[in-house]
Amino acid sequence: MSTIDGPKRDTVRIDGEPPRILLIQAPYYDEIVGGMRKGVERVVAEAGGELEVVDVAGAYELPAALRIALDAMDHPEDAPYWDGFVLLGCVVKGDTDHYDHICREACSGVMSLSVATGAAIGFGLLTVHNLQQAIERSSDDRHNKGAEAAQAALLQVGLRRKWGLG
Repeated sequence: MSTIDGPKRDTVRIDGEPPRILLIQAPYYDEIVGGMRKGVERVVAEAGGELEVVDVAGAYELPAALRIALDAMDHPEDAPYWDGFVLLGCVVKGDTDHYDHICREACSGVMSLSVATGAAIGFGLLTVHNLQQAIERSSDDRHNKGAEAAQAALLQVGLRRKWGLG
């Protein structure tokens, strides 16, 4: 019987300028999101990238904040620029169906923006049944979902650059 240790993450190498990544986080569960943020920071630093961090109130606000960031890059005067985006948050199932609505709409909103814009996005929204599951996915090991989201975003940045889009 074999044991699965989690994904092996090689350092992402991207040609050209250091990638600029915007991390949009919903720190409602601050320790959980903080653990995932450390994974993002590590992966982006290993890739030689720059990281900017902004907070939103909760998971539901993640897609709108991403849309605002994308819109901000379209303004010619002093427009910020990011090569990619990482979104982090955590929703823990409770006794009501609020969990289902928040998770569905946050995921749907991010996917819609991803497909419509082709932006390089790493999505790290934990949708868990209890805090123990969240802790396991935000710890400093191979299961850190923040690190996975950062790697996904960086790989998308590399793909955009390869095809002349970034």
